[in-house]
Amino acid sequence: MAELPLIDEVAQASRRSGLAADPSELHGALCGWLSGGGENAANWPARVLADDSLPAPEPDSALDELRKASVAQLDDRGFGFELLLPEIDDSLNARADALFDWCRGFLGGFGLAAGANPPLSEEAEEALHDLARLAQAAPESSDDDEDEHALAEIEEFVRVAVLLLHGDCVLAPRHRQSLN
Repeated sequence: MAELPLIDEVAQASRRSGLAADPSELHGALCGWLSGGGENAANWPARVLADDSLPAPEPDSALDELRKASVAQLDDRGFGFELLLPEIDDSLNARADALFDWCRGFLGGFGLAAGANPPLSEEAEEALHDLARLAQAAPESSDDDEDEHALAEIEEFVRVAVLLLHGDCVLAPRHRQSLN
């Protein structure tokens, strides 16, 4: 199973490359791009962030590893896909904020790759709308166990929604192509 690089490594590599997105939002944008049918390209930041002036990540850098791991995880039939989010020891608000940033990034990347009318099932259409609602959310100050549980449930929902969208836009067309 391909492991995502550490969030701090992605943050440092992102700053060195002059990317304005934080690591969670950047990973969301990459996953949105890939889930919408965007090309798995070495110069992915330029495509995903719609800025042709951005450099391609160095081979085997944290940003290159982020791309490779994300592609492998999205294609993994064992549902091993993970979101790049802060560690559990960060505050609940910081983790919720990062999750909402991840969703905002995902929607941007997905829209760029999939276009205005992607071939979505009813379930995937609903999941996309739910992701859009999450992208508009903001965390409320709290640190109780109930909120911790709710955040874990939302993370799991996002993970499954992404796999559903990737399935409709990438895996289903790939499967149809192999049948022809």
